[in-house]
Amino acid sequence: MANSGKSKKMGLWMSTSLVVGNMIGAGIFLIPAALAAFGGISILGWIASSVGALVLAKVFSKLSTMVGSKSGGPYAYTQRAFGDFMGFQVAWGYWISIWIANAAIAIAFVSAMSALFPVLANNPALAVLSGLAAIWFLVWVNSRGVRDSGTMQVVTTLLKIVPVLLVIFGGFFYFDSSNFRPFNASNENPLVALATTVTITLFAFQGFESASVPAADTENPEKTIPKATMLGTSVVAILYILSTVVVMGMIPMNELAVSPAPFADAMGIMTGDWGRALVAAGAAISAFGALNGWTLLVGQVPKAVAEDKLFPALFSRVNKHGTPFLGIVVGAILTSILLLMNYTQGLVEQFRLMVLLGTFCVLVPYLFSASAYLILMSRSKISSGLWWPVVLIGGGGFLYSIWGLFGAGETSVFYGFILLMAGIPFYVWIKRKNRKD
Repeated sequence: MANSGKSKKMGLWMSTSLVVGNMIGAGIFLIPAALAAFGGISILGWIASSVGALVLAKVFSKLSTMVGSKSGGPYAYTQRAFGDFMGFQVAWGYWISIWIANAAIAIAFVSAMSALFPVLANNPALAVLSGLAAIWFLVWVNSRGVRDSGTMQVVTTLLKIVPVLLVIFGGFFYFDSSNFRPFNASNENPLVALATTVTITLFAFQGFESASVPAADTENPEKTIPKATMLGTSVVAILYILSTVVVMGMIPMNELAVSPAPFADAMGIMTGDWGRALVAAGAAISAFGALNGWTLLVGQVPKAVAEDKLFPALFSRVNKHGTPFLGIVVGAILTSILLLMNYTQGLVEQFRLMVLLGTFCVLVPYLFSASAYLILMSRSKISSGLWWPVVLIGGGGFLYSIWGLFGAGETSVFYGFILLMAGIPFYVWIKRKNRKD
């Protein structure tokens, strides 16, 4: 096994960019349009989601100091608190959610690129080849080690937030507060409207746990991971809220609600056509950066589980750069299959369902991580007077995860549960194989 020295590990800025890059995909460029139908009340939804995400980020920060340099993130925490079976279930669901998400991100990348190269919108074969090229190019980048992947993540993270910052700072000069009236533009009760906007926005915060997954490849993980998790989540929350406020303030709600590219429209108001092109490039870079970050994790999660003999041993094998290359390749193959299915006529709706299933699969690890925090803290010696912040953080993270599962919809929860249970025979086979060995 290749031994990656300290110089080849990820530091604070690479870990933070992994968090920011994985959270900010192409979705930020579309969410203002999705929220426009609700009016100004959606800003409260962003704030509520930000608070929930920061609570869960705090949970992961605390857990990272307790578990230390063990990789796997949600898997490592759940396995420590609940044992092998629940650890496996969380790893299984989290792994599935990553390669499903990568297919969706690859599609978002091609969609953004089609604004710059219209031929991609009219040629499905060329579009799918472009998506596959992005996936496998990033497999090559990640095969060269976490430092190369981390460097790519820092660069793409910086590039992706440039158009967002331009809109935030320039948009206030074109701001019209009357665009926020009526405050609740939907026909729903304000509490229902608020709950719906929270459901929409909370999915944009997935990925705040990213720094905890490659813990073994992180410098001084007990300090770096908590700082990167909280810093990255805070930065993203501020960018989300400010950019949505500005875009809504620039574009009337009735126009924003039907806009396919709200950030591009906002930049167009300020700069004209070249600004639209800049935002399209920013959306493409944003998706590309997110795909890079999640490609790193699709190899790191099964590697951590395989090292505990709960996944096949091939997932724990590393190349000369210390990278779990086979795990990355297997994940890329599964992602490529989903990408091909999405561009096959008649399977689009099935693919959308799989994306929702992936969302369900990632929220279950959040829920168990919050529970693991409460259990692991209960095993430590804490005076009764200091228990209330533990309950507040762990309980808050648990409730936030439950809210997300509720928002995923009953169909996704039903089929997602079946998908998770499908891993049980795989677990039984692995355990039986280990006993024979």
